[in-house]
Amino acid sequence: MALSIIWVFIAVPVLTQAATSSVILTDDRGKTIELTQPATRPAAISTFGADVAKALGIQPVAITNFGLEGAPAYLGPDMNKVPSLGPRHQPNLERLSRIAPDLVFAIRRYTEKDGPQIEAIAPMVALDLITLQDSLHAVALAGDAFGRSKQARQINERFLARLESLAAQSPGGRTVAILTSGGETPFVYYDHFLTAALLERLHLDNVGGPPPNPDSGIPLGYRISLETLLTLNPDVIFLLPSNRQRGFTLNPVWPYLQAVKNDQVFEVGQHWKESAGPIARSLALDDMARLLFPDITPVKTSLR
Repeated sequence: MALSIIWVFIAVPVLTQAATSSVILTDDRGKTIELTQPATRPAAISTFGADVAKALGIQPVAITNFGLEGAPAYLGPDMNKVPSLGPRHQPNLERLSRIAPDLVFAIRRYTEKDGPQIEAIAPMVALDLITLQDSLHAVALAGDAFGRSKQARQINERFLARLESLAAQSPGGRTVAILTSGGETPFVYYDHFLTAALLERLHLDNVGGPPPNPDSGIPLGYRISLETLLTLNPDVIFLLPSNRQRGFTLNPVWPYLQAVKNDQVFEVGQHWKESAGPIARSLALDDMARLLFPDITPVKTSLR
């Protein structure tokens, strides 16, 4: 009997520890992902996966290209040593298989066609990563995946507190547009797109307007003629990176835009486009504060 009692006393804690080390996640597909233990070797078919891993103190094992830059420079020089998977819409699955991650973070809309092949390599968390709420949810989910839920929650809380503080100091009263494309006609983002949503939170009016399909979040924006943009005439324009000269800036209408005449056109980095990661969104908020409110004293965070 004494031996039986000892066996029970020892076995129960071991079983409890095993149960608590497993992780169950639900991604933006509504799919349940089960991990036997927190992930330590994440791959990123998006910048988000690498960004959130770094923010939580974990080095990613693979990452897709960051726009025109290759590895995202804002995550530090050590990212140059991380194997590249190529573009996020067409990742190199053979290389991913050789690297053998224990979890893959992916943008849902880019990996739907490759989902089964990716999941044959490693569990995949597919995320929308369009809105501010998407970002907050994804950071929390990543915290759970890495066994660092408290740290992820604190990152979200600090970001929202900083956003609220900056919003309280913002005078508002200006209109803004976020434009991309290297063609003759720019693409403008709707209000729900993350960086546009941050500008709205700071009391600027995004001329892109509300999305037609708020439930799906797609499309992210629309093509807008320079003549139509002139009727909206934003006070401030942010230009996302382009791999060629922006044809629309050569349009005869361009110099007549109020933002152009007042020298309120700003080129910003790729982190404005792929801004769901905690480090990227914090840097985007830095840019907004510096460019829009230069007289406001910056508030430092642990992610800058």
